Amino acid sequence: MGFSWFRMTVPLCLAVLSVALAIIGQIPAMPPVLPTTIGVCSLVGMAVIWRDISSKIKGENRTFGSLFSQYLAVKVVGLLGRRQRAKLESDTLKVKQAQEETLLKRLRKNADTLYGKQYDFSSVKDIDGFRKCHPITTYGHYRELIGRIAAGEEKVIIAEKPLILAMTSGTSGASAMLLSTKDTNTEFFLQVKPLLYDDDSDDDDGVTVCLDAMRQAFPETESLQRTTKLFYTPTFRQSEAGIPIGPNSSTPASSRHMLNLYTTPAPAFEVPSEKDTLYLHLLFALKDPSVGTLESNFASTVFYAFTALQDRWQELVEDIAEGKISSALSLDPNVRARLETLMKPDPQRAAQLRGHFQEGFKGIARRLWPHLHLVLAVDSGSNQIYGEMLRANYCEGVAFYSPFYAATEGLIGVNLWPNEPNRRYLLCPRSMFCEFLPESSLEEETPQTLLMEEVKEGDNYELVITNASGLFRYRIGDIVKVVGFHNQCPVVEFQYRRGQMLNVRGEKVSEALFLGALKKAVAQWPGAQLVDYSCAESGILGDSTGGSDPHYQVFIELKGVRNLTEEQRYKLDVCLQQDSAVYKSFRIKGSIGPMRVQLLSEGSFKELRKQMMAYTSTSPNTFKMHRVLRRKEYADFLLGKTIS
Repeated sequence: MGFSWFRMTVPLCLAVLSVALAIIGQIPAMPPVLPTTIGVCSLVGMAVIWRDISSKIKGENRTFGSLFSQYLAVKVVGLLGRRQRAKLESDTLKVKQAQEETLLKRLRKNADTLYGKQYDFSSVKDIDGFRKCHPITTYGHYRELIGRIAAGEEKVIIAEKPLILAMTSGTSGASAMLLSTKDTNTEFFLQVKPLLYDDDSDDDDGVTVCLDAMRQAFPETESLQRTTKLFYTPTFRQSEAGIPIGPNSSTPASSRHMLNLYTTPAPAFEVPSEKDTLYLHLLFALKDPSVGTLESNFASTVFYAFTALQDRWQELVEDIAEGKISSALSLDPNVRARLETLMKPDPQRAAQLRGHFQEGFKGIARRLWPHLHLVLAVDSGSNQIYGEMLRANYCEGVAFYSPFYAATEGLIGVNLWPNEPNRRYLLCPRSMFCEFLPESSLEEETPQTLLMEEVKEGDNYELVITNASGLFRYRIGDIVKVVGFHNQCPVVEFQYRRGQMLNVRGEKVSEALFLGALKKAVAQWPGAQLVDYSCAESGILGDSTGGSDPHYQVFIELKGVRNLTEEQRYKLDVCLQQDSAVYKSFRIKGSIGPMRVQLLSEGSFKELRKQMMAYTSTSPNTFKMHRVLRRKEYADFLLGKTIS
């Protein structure tokens, strides 16, 4: 019995170990020619594997190579996920030790840099010593230093050369240029990175720990089904020293191992146009009725994909029926030729799709893909409303998992509770060294920070991070609420960005507070469904504001109504007064005037999104809608879309 087990499992173990080690760059992949004995044993092992694979197949027209690659991927991810989950659990039992070890390791690594010498990193022995010698910082502290790195100077802030100069999305201000390093990417891989990436990949759309949590919560996701991943290849420019500048993401096509997992073929990731790439994502997803997961960085991207599907479904169905690629797409001839070799006429699938679309779009996802298990996308923070709209309409009945809390600065937390409606994230003690500024002290000149073991449940804090890529005691502008602890480690909910706060008289109305009031008001407008919204403080509007008192200009796109009465508009002001005692007191005193609510035409925010991305060079993968507009031209654009 023992020998039979050995003969069947050794080939699989060798294969898994070979691929796993190759993934993390420790050895090259094992050569195909193995010793004769193991080669014979492999036949037996492969029979066992094929039986296991056969039990998990949902789709058709898959080659053995494609299925085996995905099967191996699932096994390796499971192995790494369980290992990393165990390490994370261990760290949550000794948070202070894990945090101090992480901090000191980074200080030692960068002690010989210009920056490390300036702050004498080599003499720092503990957390207290670090906090004494280094101030709390914002982006202005690093701007000139990062400029020197972009120009080619080495060992300025960090010991290694950055892989890219990563641009933030600019949601709460101007985009910032940050350093992205191999260490940052390693943290993503070990904590949340998806399987089988090349070791130089820096995409942040994750798994090991998150996939382990997902596997436990949604075991059906282990079936060998393809994922539709909504991703748009970013464009990069070069710094003076030839370092790529752009968003911190890379295409799945940069790793040959990933392609078998996705419905979208490699040539589609070479298409520069977001509109044309989205069409191809939808086309190849519709061709495959066995899609198991819809994946994107943010729920907004999934939402915009379904609105595009609703607009273009007839064109897509025609392409599937005739086995062609629409001539309306502006494609490189070589890319078009490669894509068209993958298209064959499928009138039967086209007829199925046409029937589903003609039934309407509520619950369309489960009708198009009967085996769809999950939407994998962040739907907290500014993406909350898109997640709610998807669950209520296009993706009715499909589970959602918001896997992690991350930023251009790196991984911050992971969601170990996929089935919980409130998106909670366990802070990762070895990803970032975290400090916390109490919400009450945010405006102080020299505020005092707390550590992970010192924060209190129920309180709000601004995160201050020291990461793996040259940010030290850096205020990232995110306000989080500590909602509990996992062992000794804080569990947080994202609340708002400091730069996305309405504040015309010192009242400080956060995004979360305003959205809560807006949802209450919309619920009292018969037939209305919220599609999107933004606000502006009257000060940026100048003469177009329509009043002298400081006030909020609110832009709303709704479904189900074409007009709002003055009473309905005023209801929003009343709801905010009910939720914010400070706002109410300013309204009663007359120092803040009543809100002015503009109802916009359909598609206004989709057009605004295009303008914002063009202005900031933000990738569709990282774009987040600005809830408070800081540029007059954006507010003026929306004023021009007013219908009521």
